[in-house]
Amino acid sequence: MIDLSWVIDPIYIATIFFFIVGLQRMSHPLTARSGIVWAGAAMVIATLVTFLTPNLTNFALMAIAIVIGGGFGYFAAKRVAMTDMPQMIALYNGMGGGAAAGISAVALLSTTNPATSALAVVGGLIGGVSFAGSIIAFLKLQGWMRPRPITFPGQKILNMAVLALAIIAGVLVVLQPAWVPLSVSLYLPLFFILALGFGLLMTLPIGGADMPVVISMYNAFTGLAVALDGFSFATPNYAMVIAGIIVGAAGSLLTLNMARAMNRSITNVFFGAFGATEEKDVQIQGSMKSIEADDAAILLAYADKVIIAPGYGMAVAQAQQKVKELADLLESKDIPVKFAIHPVAGRMPGHMNVLLAEAGVSYDHLFDRDEINPEFPSTDVVLVIGANDTVNPASHRQGSPLFGMPILDVDQAKNVVVLKRGQGKGFAGIENDLFYRDNTRMLYGDAQETVGKLVQALKKL
Repeated sequence: MIDLSWVIDPIYIATIFFFIVGLQRMSHPLTARSGIVWAGAAMVIATLVTFLTPNLTNFALMAIAIVIGGGFGYFAAKRVAMTDMPQMIALYNGMGGGAAAGISAVALLSTTNPATSALAVVGGLIGGVSFAGSIIAFLKLQGWMRPRPITFPGQKILNMAVLALAIIAGVLVVLQPAWVPLSVSLYLPLFFILALGFGLLMTLPIGGADMPVVISMYNAFTGLAVALDGFSFATPNYAMVIAGIIVGAAGSLLTLNMARAMNRSITNVFFGAFGATEEKDVQIQGSMKSIEADDAAILLAYADKVIIAPGYGMAVAQAQQKVKELADLLESKDIPVKFAIHPVAGRMPGHMNVLLAEAGVSYDHLFDRDEINPEFPSTDVVLVIGANDTVNPASHRQGSPLFGMPILDVDQAKNVVVLKRGQGKGFAGIENDLFYRDNTRMLYGDAQETVGKLVQALKKL
């Protein structure tokens, strides 16, 4: 049989180049689709060239795994709604972490080198935490678990104890005498059980409001675990190392940016149990005032400038197509429309951008918080669609859990119309001061249905 192993490393280098190009193109909405194609092509090539590895005998199992994994991915891509992307991303990220942990286990069972064993242990710990934590994130996002933080007395002490025991078990795995096979040792399964347990315990006290940061952080964890696993082989797999480093670095930067957007530290996100208790004993001046769709349509029709601030409620109602129709209708009446995008609106980084792009909203209509905030005082009508915490002026109130969080300053507009299903609070469990302002009116109902009513009413004017 012809030995083609010499082509593996050059092809890995080429795939690394493709990954970098794909990541760079994914940094802008206009080129993001092609960036995904570049990265996907790199993954296909890297997977296929692995079959050329010398002394590899499990071709059938590899092929079966590829067919099952690829088939499931294709099915999910076709069937999962865009509104369910956050939980799908959390689940897929968890699978990546689980795969990294599995690779670590195989490396530990097949090596006696303390250095590579240590790297495999660290990769296994991080991968196990990412897998278990991502599963909890998925369950919370899917609504199969209480989205609010789950806390109990002594929780932090228990978490640290489990982490310490996992580290001790990992050290014992590395120091295991060579004459005691790891396959019959109790240290290895104990290590992974503790790693998974810490991932579960660390994610339980994190609420739904922080899920964008959690998803991003666990994505970085998975990348780091993959990079460490790449070093744990007798011959390092540089494709895994560099791809893992890229994912880890990108995920870390995104996590920091997301935390900065909420004016909170990473430690506060992961250990602060934000949203576990509701704000109490706060007297908000004013009252909620409702409005009908016909009256809201009149406000929009006579406006000189409209800004739409979307939130998770738009995603839940799958109202993005109707919102695009409303924006087009207003612009056909020579009323300029802009979209105000908060960095943490929704359940994943860039959630609103993805939904609006799917609906065909042009990127030049989307503006981030810093760009759009100066325009609110000169705006006639702001249409808030399902957003809550990201537009809550309580962030300016000393003592509020949201105090200091940068928000969209929609309250400074001349008129604010809030589309909301009811009078419930946001993920943070904090009453929204905006709803009680004199310039705010509440338009209750499902966002898709309500925006549809606005469109019909505008067409009649």
